Amino acid sequence: MACSETDYEYLREVVQTESANLISPARNAQFEMRLEPVARLAGAATVEDLVGLLRVDRKPQLHRAVAEAMTVNETSFFRDGGPFEALRETILPRLIERNASTRRLRIWSAACSTGQEAYSVAMLLCEHFPALAGWDVKIVGTDLSRQVVEYAQRGRYRRMEVNRGLPARMLVKYLRRDRLAEGPEEWEIAARVRALCEFQCMNLGVPLPALPVFDLVLLRNVLLYFSQHDRGRVLASVGRQMTLDGYLLLGAAEQAEDSTKLFKAEFARECYFYRQVVGA
Repeated sequence: MACSETDYEYLREVVQTESANLISPARNAQFEMRLEPVARLAGAATVEDLVGLLRVDRKPQLHRAVAEAMTVNETSFFRDGGPFEALRETILPRLIERNASTRRLRIWSAACSTGQEAYSVAMLLCEHFPALAGWDVKIVGTDLSRQVVEYAQRGRYRRMEVNRGLPARMLVKYLRRDRLAEGPEEWEIAARVRALCEFQCMNLGVPLPALPVFDLVLLRNVLLYFSQHDRGRVLASVGRQMTLDGYLLLGAAEQAEDSTKLFKAEFARECYFYRQVVGA
């Protein structure tokens, strides 16, 4: 039995409270599909029963599980080629020149999902910037969902996943095919690429914990799911984690208009990116 509109409205409120993500009523059917496993683990027979449990049981773990289940985890290797060309031709050369004295580079893949974005940046560094081999380089991937963070930490992907956006030459150079694995064929990220990346759970919808200061932040296709008020708050919070004159990459349909005093736009390779405004 499907949930009532009142139940769906309550679930949308739970998700927004826990993660600041806005769920459109057009996505109501996804509640049934994505929350069935959560309902079973909670001992509820149906999603409708889960809603009843949520209303009377205020355990934060259960409410968080609902929010995690409803996160959008769409991603792929080298998704939307333009930003990666802008990284290769413009942003990374500038950062390397700027940080030459410290030989240190910190990159944040926020809302990293299953890790393909972070690993793509790592492969880009290995492929085009060999001089960084002697630098202190770290790419930090974060996501609300523990499940996708654990998937990213494994660094193993199915053929369908590696076929999405990953050039064949990069596949054979930076991944290893696991021919002995039972079940579907898997490809494992090479050790030198994995060594550049680490992954952890983080909720962008709440005050951020202590983090390193980042030279570059990829916050792509994330702000779309926040209200205008929360977009401004997230941008300001992210800005506090960036170096002065640091770089920010958003999704193609996103802008930093909510925080124009913090960032200024630039354009390269048919891609907008943003720089932290010094003294903002």
